[in-house]
Amino acid sequence: MSLYTNKDGRKGFTLLEVLIAVSILSIVLGAIYSTFFLSNRAMEGMDESMTKLQESRRAIDILRRELDAVYFKETREDTFLKVVDRDNYGKQATQLDFTAFTTLRPGLSKISYYVEEKDRKQVLFKKIGAAFGKEEDEGTDIIDDIEEFSIEAKYNDAWVKTWATGVTKKLPEEIKISISVMIHGKKVTLSDISRPMYGKAI
Repeated sequence: MSLYTNKDGRKGFTLLEVLIAVSILSIVLGAIYSTFFLSNRAMEGMDESMTKLQESRRAIDILRRELDAVYFKETREDTFLKVVDRDNYGKQATQLDFTAFTTLRPGLSKISYYVEEKDRKQVLFKKIGAAFGKEEDEGTDIIDDIEEFSIEAKYNDAWVKTWATGVTKKLPEEIKISISVMIHGKKVTLSDISRPMYGKAI
């Protein structure tokens, strides 16, 4: 880029050179802003995805511990484990009810996990109350916007989607817990295995 010398002998840039420089600067600044904007959006998306995965993993871990401590005795009608195969619009939405001793409240508790639609999203809810009481406890939402919630019990080396201790008269050896969420348009499923401890030697 050459400097222009005017009549007074002072040097400067021509109008054309200034316009070209401004145009180049605009293109560079636009590219930098675009890169920053896309990176920022990618980081926000990553944060949301990580949060959803952490919430799912935490919920599965809590439920696994509760199922490890499930309490059932054939001679007591107020103790049970029930897995009901349900779906919401073709998506797995298991209903789970069981009794266990928990640190959240004294005595034997009835714990329920179920899926309901809220604001057009599948939400996993949890209820906990006295095993003997008939009053309905209000559900607390555990995870918003899940794809599926599935509970399967192991029976004769096969996974089944229903279980009722009132019929089987025993607890399953293993219980598989699965929660599916959408991450960047793909369904991601997290799973864990619970092994109920009641009646087993420690």
